[in-house]
Amino acid sequence: MHAKVPGGLHISRIRTALAVGATLLGTVGLPAVGAGSAAAAGGTLYVNNAAGANCTDSGSGTQAAPFCTIAAAAAVVQPGQTVAIGDGVYAESLTITRSGTAAAPITFRGTKNDGSNPGGSGTRIGDWSHTVDGFVVKGADHLRFENLNISTGFQKPTVLVDGAHDVAFDNTTVSGGNGIRITNASDKVVYGRGRFGYVQGPAVTVDGGSTNTVLTTNQVQANYVPEMTGILLKDAPNTVVVANTVYSSCFGGIVLDGASAGAVIENNVVNTAKNMNAACDNPAGATGISVGANATAGTKIDYNLIDPLSGGAPYSWAGTAFATQSQLTANTGQGGHDFVDLTYVPKGPNAPVDHRIDSADETAPGMLPTDLWGAAPVDSPTVTNTGTGSGTRDRGAYEDLDVGSAFTPAGPTRLLDTRAPIGVPVAQAVAPYGTVDLPVTGVAGVPASGVTAVTMNVTVTDPQQDGHLTVYPHGDEAPNSSNLNWVAGRTIPNLVTVPVKDGKVSFFNASGGTVHLIADLEGYYSPKGSLFHAQGPTRLLDTRAPIGVPVAQAVAPYGTVDLPITGVAGVPASGVTAVTMNVTVTDPQQEGHLTVYPHGDEAPNSSNLNWVAGRTIPNLVTVPVKDGKVSFFNASGGTVHLIADLAGYYSAEGKVSYRPAGPYRLMDTRQDIYSESGMRPAGTVPAWGTLDVSVGDIPNVAAVTLNVTVTEPGAEGHLTVYPHGDAAPNASNLNFLPGETIPNQVVVPVKDGTVSFYNASGAPIHLIVDEFGYQAY
Repeated sequence: MHAKVPGGLHISRIRTALAVGATLLGTVGLPAVGAGSAAAAGGTLYVNNAAGANCTDSGSGTQAAPFCTIAAAAAVVQPGQTVAIGDGVYAESLTITRSGTAAAPITFRGTKNDGSNPGGSGTRIGDWSHTVDGFVVKGADHLRFENLNISTGFQKPTVLVDGAHDVAFDNTTVSGGNGIRITNASDKVVYGRGRFGYVQGPAVTVDGGSTNTVLTTNQVQANYVPEMTGILLKDAPNTVVVANTVYSSCFGGIVLDGASAGAVIENNVVNTAKNMNAACDNPAGATGISVGANATAGTKIDYNLIDPLSGGAPYSWAGTAFATQSQLTANTGQGGHDFVDLTYVPKGPNAPVDHRIDSADETAPGMLPTDLWGAAPVDSPTVTNTGTGSGTRDRGAYEDLDVGSAFTPAGPTRLLDTRAPIGVPVAQAVAPYGTVDLPVTGVAGVPASGVTAVTMNVTVTDPQQDGHLTVYPHGDEAPNSSNLNWVAGRTIPNLVTVPVKDGKVSFFNASGGTVHLIADLEGYYSPKGSLFHAQGPTRLLDTRAPIGVPVAQAVAPYGTVDLPITGVAGVPASGVTAVTMNVTVTDPQQEGHLTVYPHGDEAPNSSNLNWVAGRTIPNLVTVPVKDGKVSFFNASGGTVHLIADLAGYYSAEGKVSYRPAGPYRLMDTRQDIYSESGMRPAGTVPAWGTLDVSVGDIPNVAAVTLNVTVTEPGAEGHLTVYPHGDAAPNASNLNFLPGETIPNQVVVPVKDGTVSFYNASGAPIHLIVDEFGYQAY
């Protein structure tokens, strides 16, 4: 997630005019073709002034003996060659005059200051300690500049393109001077994915009859109090200004003046408010987009987002100010897809619509395949796609990457059964301390790509020794966490939600004996689907009470219970696609299993809970809802009682989405646990006691998905997990007998960054809590 750019910095009020064509130090002349030219292998000239690089400006610019200065390489570079500039500061004032050709442009490529350059600081032409007089491209054609950081002295021309043609800048940061000026009939200049730091406004100027300029995917911000205009086009026809984020504190955001007709102004985010969040003292000068009378012909404005907080007019068209988007559109036909609304929307349950997201015109000219930071578009599952093309492009220079996934109910469908075999090549038990890798994408209706996590009901059966199972992303090392715990000979199920890597998940048998594994698909997470609404815990079904059934009676052998879900306990009456419940079987008279499935369907060959006679067993269940109901099938020859506690529901609309994470161990009461709040010494949760557990600093968290294990209980009882600060509800997440270890997945709302665990038993217990993901705004 990209941080909001800080407000403008007030610096010296002294301002001088930019002198085009000023004599600069280190000017590189244009020698005759072949004069002093270098012949570096592979068409690359190297520049590296680092200590130990063995650089020399009298050499030929090889990697073994690179040039010390960019000027030396620029003086000899030939069409089709690349000047590869190493990490470090180059205190050079440069004027580039050599040209490439249309078929063989010249490229100047620096190193990035990001994760692709570990330990590096990027290629810097000047810095705050070594400012230069400017970077000028004068009368040259067919040039490419990539990954440069240029810092000039105050009121010096940082980047000046003077009478040049077919020149492109990508990922170039400018600071300290007059920003960028493209002038003197320059043509086909592209400036993309650039950033501005502490420059005098206008941050970008295109003037002097320059044509066909493209300004795309830049973060534009001037920081000079007397002049902080963002982008100024003056006598610059056919300019494209797309996908820029413009901050111009109390000055014009994007200004078209003079003969600047035929412009395209699309997908920009413009904020002219004081320090980006307050009204201006003189709002008349803080117009978002201004188009002068001589610039209106053939000009198109659309898909922009303009912040109203400055108090200034969002638009001025041919001298007439318009206070709203609808007024502009009604009077000019422009801005039909524009919004005048907040450009920064904090996330949360009451947040308004963020009009930046998934709403850009992907077909606009000049659009790049990635955002300012090189990130590809991502689809936010909580926002309806309203843009063109894929519909997933965001407005402005930044793609919002803080998005989660949505849930698609699927199944229940058996993906794995080591007894059959299903999901494995042969029928055989999993070896002691063995691993099974299970493909989960491209099967059973799960897409082949885009899947971030799957939810499965996993069952261990016929275990030969005590142990536990860990389910984790394929390719990772098995973490220190567990999903199921068992004693020899016992069949135990648990719902598992696990991140997917390489289209697979892995199962690790952490025991000294063989086990058989069964996994039934319940759904998957991807960019589109249903969104979770944490609700409860609230009891929906108790055949002993009666709750959810007309009379109190056990479910008959091979009997079915149909449970209404919609319109009760805060669940909407319509639009619900799935429900998550903690389901408990109690007082079973014979061994068997329970299948929970969509109402009206035939009961599938899958199980959610397995039991032996007399045992109480819980499990979390996520199941599709049909006709507002779900069904429970008692697959045993004896009666059972059923309990179901609501944890939440899914629907097509919502504000939270799922982020797979971990697994991470949040709590183990058998050990000392260190957290931000201090150290909790090892010790049990007392009888009838409550333990509050921090889930960590998760931004905008709404609910967490946990695997909770009770071990070493001293008495029969149950555990209730609920939002911190609430009263413990009449619901249970785990039921246990003395001495046993029992796990269950829990989805619980988070309050104050904390969830609470209530030990509803007459003896102490130990508690283990592993986080597998979370729902966040």
